[in-house]
Amino acid sequence: MHFPGLAAQACSPHPDVEVPLEVWPGRPFPLGATYDGAGTNFSLFSEIAESVELCLFDEQGREERVQLPEVDGFCWHGYLPGIEPGQRYGFRVRGPWDPARGLLCNHHKLLMDPYGKAFQGGVDWDESCFLYRWNDHDARNDLDSAPHVPRSIVTNPWFDWEGDRPPHVPRHETVIYEVHVKGFTQRHPGVPEQLRGTYAGLGHPAAIAHLKRLGVTTIELLPVHQFVHDHFLAERGLRNYWGYNSIGFLAPHNDYAANPHAGSQVQEFKQMVKALHAEGLEVILDVVYNHTAEGNHLGPVLSFKGIDNPAYYRLVPDDPRHYYDTTGTGNSLNMRHPHTLQLIMDSLRYWVLEMHVDGFRFDLAATLARELHEVDMLSSFFDIIHQDPVISQVKLIAEPWDLGEGGYQVGNFPPLWSEWNGKYRDTLRDFWRGVPHAFQEFAARFTGSGDLYQSDTRRPTASINFVTAHDGFTLRDLVSYEQKRNDANGEDNRDGEGHNRSANCGVEGPSEDPVVRTCRDRQRRNFLATLFLSQGVPMLLGGDEIGRTQRGNNNAYCQDNETSWFDWECVDQGMLDFTTRLIRFRKDHPVFRRRRWFHGAPIRDTPDIAWLRPDGVEMSDEDWTSGEPLTLGVFLNGQEIPTPDDRGQRVVDDSFLVLFNAREDEVEWHVPHEKFGRRWRVVIDTATGFAGHDAGAEVDASVPLPVEGRTVVVLERQDEDGRPS
Repeated sequence: MHFPGLAAQACSPHPDVEVPLEVWPGRPFPLGATYDGAGTNFSLFSEIAESVELCLFDEQGREERVQLPEVDGFCWHGYLPGIEPGQRYGFRVRGPWDPARGLLCNHHKLLMDPYGKAFQGGVDWDESCFLYRWNDHDARNDLDSAPHVPRSIVTNPWFDWEGDRPPHVPRHETVIYEVHVKGFTQRHPGVPEQLRGTYAGLGHPAAIAHLKRLGVTTIELLPVHQFVHDHFLAERGLRNYWGYNSIGFLAPHNDYAANPHAGSQVQEFKQMVKALHAEGLEVILDVVYNHTAEGNHLGPVLSFKGIDNPAYYRLVPDDPRHYYDTTGTGNSLNMRHPHTLQLIMDSLRYWVLEMHVDGFRFDLAATLARELHEVDMLSSFFDIIHQDPVISQVKLIAEPWDLGEGGYQVGNFPPLWSEWNGKYRDTLRDFWRGVPHAFQEFAARFTGSGDLYQSDTRRPTASINFVTAHDGFTLRDLVSYEQKRNDANGEDNRDGEGHNRSANCGVEGPSEDPVVRTCRDRQRRNFLATLFLSQGVPMLLGGDEIGRTQRGNNNAYCQDNETSWFDWECVDQGMLDFTTRLIRFRKDHPVFRRRRWFHGAPIRDTPDIAWLRPDGVEMSDEDWTSGEPLTLGVFLNGQEIPTPDDRGQRVVDDSFLVLFNAREDEVEWHVPHEKFGRRWRVVIDTATGFAGHDAGAEVDASVPLPVEGRTVVVLERQDEDGRPS
């Protein structure tokens, strides 16, 4: 039997005689497989194991087992000289089998390394992948799973980063672009066919050119940890497209590698990050540390279950056969166990230090704060994050909810954290579909949601503002559908959110009616304009800028096909131009991306912000509760920005008046010229699609300004010579 990297040992005078593998004691740390140039150290944590076998596989799938000789602190370890990158391996754990107590050791199951940095192959859902027999769930299954599960791969840690450095985009200058590695590149005509759908494709100059032209600063990738295509999806002929089904927290998903060689995905991912960094683009990973692909007690055994089930998973206290689940996926990781916390922290540090990523978005982050039952923002997880000298320095974003009791935690995460602001999304959707809404709610969301984040010293950048995201309608579908169209998912349209706060402009689905199409285009521009003019960090769903549609599917997690992939042949060029100009406008004007909160009172002369009625009168306390809820204006004073720039210099910007009209009919606006300015120029008008500093219409404050229904108009103040002021 031949193993990669053992040629140097095969110097026997009898070449047909197999040379026994040497096994040295090795070290308990680091966990996983660590190549040092001469051999590989293997280490696996298990508190319940009685022995651990390292299983080595050659290219034909033949297996040789080696018992790890040492155990220190429940870490089973050994060093094998001559084992090099590319070596395929796995573990078998012998130990107690007592499902009623949650103990599931079965040495007939090949187990993936929890610290594996690369994997080859997938799960084919043979009966051997499970702990029970299909015809009897109480019968132990001793079928060998090795031919049917992925192999862990020894990787080469060396890579020439060529001086790569993180872009370190300031939080208040960040514009996030949520995107899928495969979906973005699979049909891109400028990406070579063999690179489409891969890390190399996303790092290709043609892909990067779109991101640079658009003006985003930070790419937030849907999950790229090694994940599994669910059994129930495979039975329907579908695949897990989004990837929220992780099994390897240190490994880039192998399906996204253009190079088919074992372990090449690591080098390819690094090359992608290096290419994006070279263009000043940050990379944030959407990470899933709340559960794994092993599901509930009827799910497969691929790794953690067979290694140390009670350590890695939360079990029901009085029925440890079953799993405590706050994620809706069948299990939840056990954040109370130190080795589970260690795994997550080691994973995060690895992605920052070795893979050079710039931050993380934590899926269902409330689950990570559950030590007992309730969500606890003082939990060990947050303590460790805040104390870590590496992780505390990168961008940390929470999806601040889970499916458990008390799981909706928007506004409650600790300092250092930003949050997906679900309240921002809901408020904007309601406002622009004409639902009467409290002025205070809209004003709070537009100015950074100080009611959620200001009390604990966080800044407006704690709010990640978004209108659409991967889970839900695209922006085009948001203004085209009021009912979801998820039949292709195979669940009789029962899956996905039923209350989308969407409005279709009078016709459900596609329409050739010019009135309907005009309404929909204007509504998309309204959403985009409000998003990029709001304080906080804007997040754009990838594809919204080119008019991507999922034809009403608001839960396309299993649509690895044209439903989800970008259609680069049908780009809405007008929307792309409008979005690009909006992002440029935001970058040019710091008054729309302040680092600190508004005060609402004069700092030097006029207030830094003032809210206005259509008649030009500043809103009173009574107006906030009884005024017309769908029309309001806001004055933003560029002369009253209190924080200096990075070099301590005063920041001065132009001043603007932003007028919102979510009513269907036209509204006349009167500008209070005595206090705020006599001369103005239109720089954004969503009715016409105009955005930028080209010669927009001049506005005399003494003359009422008609603002069309469902429109945002932005006016820039001019001095007596017609220059911005």
